[in-house]
Amino acid sequence: MSTTYDAMWEQLNLDLDAHAGLLQVLGKFYGDIYLSQSGRLQGMEYLDFVISEVHGLRIRELQEAKAAGRKIVGTFCVFVPEEIVLAADAIQVGLCAGAEAGKEAAEKVLPRNTCALIKSFVGFKLSRLCPYIESCDLVVGETTCDGKKKAYEIFADYTPVYVMEIPQMKQACDRDLWRAEMLRFKDKIEEVTEKTITPAKLQEAIRLVNSRRRVLQRLNQLRAAHPVPISGRDVLLANQISFYDDPVRFTDSIGKLCDELEQRVGAGQGVVPEETPRLMLSGCPMAIPNWKLPYVIESSGAVVVGEESCVGTRNTRDLVEENGATMDALIEALVDRYMRIDCACFTPNKERLDHIVEMARDLRVKGVIHYGLSFCQPYAIESFKVERALKAAGIPMLSIETDYGMEDVEQLKTRVEAFVEMVR
Repeated sequence: MSTTYDAMWEQLNLDLDAHAGLLQVLGKFYGDIYLSQSGRLQGMEYLDFVISEVHGLRIRELQEAKAAGRKIVGTFCVFVPEEIVLAADAIQVGLCAGAEAGKEAAEKVLPRNTCALIKSFVGFKLSRLCPYIESCDLVVGETTCDGKKKAYEIFADYTPVYVMEIPQMKQACDRDLWRAEMLRFKDKIEEVTEKTITPAKLQEAIRLVNSRRRVLQRLNQLRAAHPVPISGRDVLLANQISFYDDPVRFTDSIGKLCDELEQRVGAGQGVVPEETPRLMLSGCPMAIPNWKLPYVIESSGAVVVGEESCVGTRNTRDLVEENGATMDALIEALVDRYMRIDCACFTPNKERLDHIVEMARDLRVKGVIHYGLSFCQPYAIESFKVERALKAAGIPMLSIETDYGMEDVEQLKTRVEAFVEMVR
């Protein structure tokens, strides 16, 4: 990839030598975790191709869009309403935040006990390793945790940043705040793009994003079959790629993957033996290339059949009402949908506890692994109540806290193998 895109990366001011090293490590990591699997569906070849061009072809598409006058908006969070960005003919992309790249640079401006995701996105920027960040006209942050909130103040020294205020409760006054934030965000996007968002354009964008959510809902429904027809790693990959791939192309490609998956389910074919323990992941999001824990789980004799996370059902579970005829009605529909997100930033957060138990029962899992990034206080603290709710429902839970490093893989494998043996 390097010889093809070096000129583009140099124009984006990437550190070419360090970036080449990152891509080399990523390629080997991907091969070991994904391409080594047996029984993969043919439709996964599209996602393999996307990863092979993760910093290449998609970045070129973004540069071509910018040359044509479109704006690029980067985000780290599912609270940022992509529908508003698309309605202004801009492009929204997820940003690099799933690897330990730039850790030393990040720790010069952040405390060492900062969560891995925050250190990652700051490190990627300071080390000039993420072409998505360098392509952005605007990075949109949010106040889902104190660590992010303060890190965006530092991030803003290096790139244009806009921060959305996320309510911390779900009372009427909090909904009013969130509606005001939606309107403020709409004004900001119109300012950056120099385009007016019309009801017709916003309705079209809502339908486009809903279509992507529907195809991922279909994928999650099909994966829940007995025997399990696709690995948890492969479904996680589809969810991860949905954050930065072209939404129309992605939806079409995952639709074809689902068609193939439907045939496999109809034929009763599984990717693992039918008696393989079914587990569910719950907790923090997993940005590319954070595949460590799913790999550990699925190489320990279990299979992941669901992810209760922002890179999972929390992002795809709810649709936006599409039939509003006025701007007010469409904004209200967006407010309704995004207020249903059950992030650990909310207090109280009984909705999330109910969703986890309901999901675990629907998927008929043997147990739940609650995943927390090191120093992510909201999810780490909330895991206590998650475990209590699951215990009341008779569902075992293993709580794991880790970062992006590989030093603890053997320790994690020992703990996961013991849990799998217990639930078997």
